[in-house]
Amino acid sequence: MPEIIGFDHIYITVSDMARSEAFYDRLMRVLGFRKNTFAIGGDPHIQYFNRHFGYVLRPARTAAAHDAYAPGLHHLCRRVESVQDVVDVAEQIQAAGIAATNAALHPGYASDYWSTFFSDPDGIRLEVTNYRQERRERHDRWEEIGG
Repeated sequence: MPEIIGFDHIYITVSDMARSEAFYDRLMRVLGFRKNTFAIGGDPHIQYFNRHFGYVLRPARTAAAHDAYAPGLHHLCRRVESVQDVVDVAEQIQAAGIAATNAALHPGYASDYWSTFFSDPDGIRLEVTNYRQERRERHDRWEEIGG
């Protein structure tokens, strides 16, 4: 059976393309993403991408507000290599004018779980965390751990 090796892309619907583009331009510049634009069915799309996946904005078709506790997306977390990377990203996001929390340890999640939290203009919760030991072991020892 083929193994899923990652996410190719995620689409986010936004209520105001210009407002979201301004926000994501600042955020994705910090995270090292590139940008392109295209249209599908006449709808404008903005894609931010790195070597691993794309993050695409498209216009919403209804005016309903995002609710992280309704069925659907709760939050999206990106991973960086180290705790220092989380600290650096949090500081850079804040310097870009985005209200992100300071990088902090969250031992209730895992003993080595560091992250910063922030939201996009539509209230989609976003996070950046470090590559924790449990995740590394899962990756590196997948066959021996078994299922």
